[in-house]
Amino acid sequence: MTVTEDRTLVHQTGAGLPVPFAVAGTGVHLPPAIVTNQELTRTLDTSDEWITSRTGIRERRRLAPSLATSDMCVAAAAPALGSAGVAPHRLDAVIVATYTGDQPLPSTALIVKDALGAHTALALDVTQAACANGVHAMLIAAHLLQNPSLTTVLLIAADCASRVTDPADRTTGVFFGDAAAAVVLTRTGATGAGLLSYDLGSQLSYGVQIAAGGSRMPTSSSTVTAGHHYLRMDGRAVWDTATVRLPESITNAVRRAGVPIDSVQHFFLHQANLNILTETLAALGIPPERAPVTVDRLGNTGSAGMFTALHSALTEGSLLPGDTYVLSGIGAGFQWGTLCLRHA
Repeated sequence: MTVTEDRTLVHQTGAGLPVPFAVAGTGVHLPPAIVTNQELTRTLDTSDEWITSRTGIRERRRLAPSLATSDMCVAAAAPALGSAGVAPHRLDAVIVATYTGDQPLPSTALIVKDALGAHTALALDVTQAACANGVHAMLIAAHLLQNPSLTTVLLIAADCASRVTDPADRTTGVFFGDAAAAVVLTRTGATGAGLLSYDLGSQLSYGVQIAAGGSRMPTSSSTVTAGHHYLRMDGRAVWDTATVRLPESITNAVRRAGVPIDSVQHFFLHQANLNILTETLAALGIPPERAPVTVDRLGNTGSAGMFTALHSALTEGSLLPGDTYVLSGIGAGFQWGTLCLRHA
């Protein structure tokens, strides 16, 4: 594993960005096919006890072979737009956060935009921060809404990791699930709502990678045979980095927002692994009930994870106007980040 010096970008906004914005609606799409731990033991050298104790995951979803990531995006967008009361033609931008796009070209966001009928919207893909794509996409959306000509953004985070994991690899085979989550962001008159601060960091590592398919190792029969198009993950490197960087990033972002961490009502974290979530909360001294968990029944859903947790809180009515909350995640690269926001 190659590592370079850490680079961190922080920003303090005090009372927030000049133009406040709101989460006007959310939606989630979960493929109907459920894969339990017991089913995985039929093909992998593992056990239900091993998977549960090390990951906290009991089951995960699998997308049907005939469908792609964009299909999940469209399915998640429909309830989000419906709950926000926004018609597709009113969208100014469609952002898709995913590392498992339909194909290298054309843009997955463009495919989704076309399927929705959002014909005048900017189509933008956020891709190579993997599970941290959602943090980057939300930050981009927040700044797009500062432009007076843009009022409504649809952000969809989706990953179909089952297409890039080796079915014979126990390390990756037990972790990942397929899902999509959508958020509609709109300008609002609620003073102080929206993004309060952010913290971003990166540290080059090949501990999580898909080696083939790019300009360094183009696709060939030999790369396919060797399995270089599958996701490979160094579990120890992920644990060591995530359990340090996530608490550090959350602490930085909250401090720069001028909000005591005890006053943050909700922590919507990347749903990587229940043990990583538990370790992060313990390091911060945060009660577990402030951080919704979806990884136990959905697995690691990549870019979608933190937004499945956000959707859960909104549908349960626990995220209230004026609440301060955090979105935080870490992905391959390594890249990590935290946004501190106030709900309108």
